[in-house]
Amino acid sequence: MSDLRAELTQSVDEAEWEWLIPHVQRDAVILVTPGLSLVDVGEALASDNSQSVQQWIDEQLITKPSIDQVGKWNGDRQKRFHTLILQPFVLVQEIAA
Repeated sequence: MSDLRAELTQSVDEAEWEWLIPHVQRDAVILVTPGLSLVDVGEALASDNSQSVQQWIDEQLITKPSIDQVGKWNGDRQKRFHTLILQPFVLVQEIAA
């Protein structure tokens, strides 16, 4: 495992929606679909692997949260997410209820 991958793996954490709101407000949150690894996305972003990143964007596997999603999450401030901070972005993945 590369040093970067090991570092990213150790950095994956959980956060409540309430904690993510300021990052959404500054348009820094990237939503990663379940089934796609936060570490894989973080590694691709950190290593400027634009081909993989563009493919995920095209397939809508990584997106910005929609207004509908934000509204739903605002209704459940205890909603939890897996997170990976990769400045200036915060990668998030919903944790199933």
